[in-house]
Amino acid sequence: MRVAVIGAGIVGVTTAYELACDGHEVTVFERQASVAAETSFANAGVVAPGYVTPWAAPGMPGKVFKQMFGSHAAVRLARPFSPALLRWVWRWWRACRPSVHQANRSRMIRLARYSLERMHALSAQLQLDYEQAQGMMVLLRTPRDLTLARNGVKLLAELGVSCHVIDAARAREVEPGLHIDTPLHAALHLPNEEVGNCRQFAHLIKQFAQQHGALFRFHREVERIEAGAQPVVRHRPLARFEQTQLPGVELPTTLPEPEGSESFDAVVVCAAMESARLLRPLKLKLPLAPVYGYSITAPMRELTEHGDVGPRSTLVDERYKVAISRLGKRVRVAGSAELGGTLQAHNEQALATLYKVLDDWFPGCAVQSKAQSWKGARPMLPDGPPVIGKSGLEGIWVNLGHGSSGWALACGSARVLADAMAGRNAAIDIEGLGLDRLR
Repeated sequence: MRVAVIGAGIVGVTTAYELACDGHEVTVFERQASVAAETSFANAGVVAPGYVTPWAAPGMPGKVFKQMFGSHAAVRLARPFSPALLRWVWRWWRACRPSVHQANRSRMIRLARYSLERMHALSAQLQLDYEQAQGMMVLLRTPRDLTLARNGVKLLAELGVSCHVIDAARAREVEPGLHIDTPLHAALHLPNEEVGNCRQFAHLIKQFAQQHGALFRFHREVERIEAGAQPVVRHRPLARFEQTQLPGVELPTTLPEPEGSESFDAVVVCAAMESARLLRPLKLKLPLAPVYGYSITAPMRELTEHGDVGPRSTLVDERYKVAISRLGKRVRVAGSAELGGTLQAHNEQALATLYKVLDDWFPGCAVQSKAQSWKGARPMLPDGPPVIGKSGLEGIWVNLGHGSSGWALACGSARVLADAMAGRNAAIDIEGLGLDRLR
């Protein structure tokens, strides 16, 4: 089949690869100048199936409300706060019921485990190197933090995730760079969880997709899609001044092709928040909301004769819900969940929280004068899992709504989608991952 994939984030790129490997003639439309240039650009890099869980959970509304008013809150509100976002919050609140949460958590964990298996298979088969490392620690500053984490440890054990409570001394052996003056009561050690450079992985997968014949058409804005036996993609070039300049992303110097209209045998929508705009005229209204996240990335200093004193892998500060990840010779600090506002307006206090957590645990490890800050719009559905498969519209398929877990779910989601389009049964139970869940 001739298949159009709209969006070249980590979900779109892996989808294009799987479809191209299945023998389809794939064309990818992307408004930026490269893959993984927006939501996938600078995420935390954590691939931890045990920590892939719906944001909608019992007790979560109360926790969110309490956190909103602190100077280093993990969840923030920003203006404007639209009526559509209020409706999303209402649906999120209803999804926090225990029975709903349990079903959605099982769906996400199942998909995350399959995705990790698929990522490992691709990494071995294609010999990929994307700054991956193994091991994760959740830092617990006080005895109360440990008490609150006990239920999570029990859930992880039930899921078969290797997780051990270790004392502060053992935690500092695992991560010798941890600052001795920052109070640390205990930690959760998850030795099998991983971290990797999502953007680098996307660029590598794009190259292999091209080897299988996939065509990537960058700086192309898809204006609308039309359903049918031969669905249509109507697109136009983006002028240079219309494109978002991101650190490390070069804008094209050649003139783009003229606007056009092309028909395909199928269209797969993987365009993150833009998906809602494209599907709305087709009477498919998805409850997608941008939950903004922040990160800072900086090179690490060579402080001793033994090398740097930064993190060896990934740590999560449980109190502030901030992840510190090592990516090669750089450190990335990511966190915050911001509801409302815009992509362009950066909250300086959110960035200050990231710097505070980094300085608490690894003071002086990063060259902060060379740090790059980032804000991304994570496309989140109110109940948690993504939607993968048929849209109910002729010729239109979807693979979207992965929220903050896009990197952890991308490889599995892509394979599930490709199998569905080929009429094959998926390798896992995909109950609850279709659009019927949201109706």
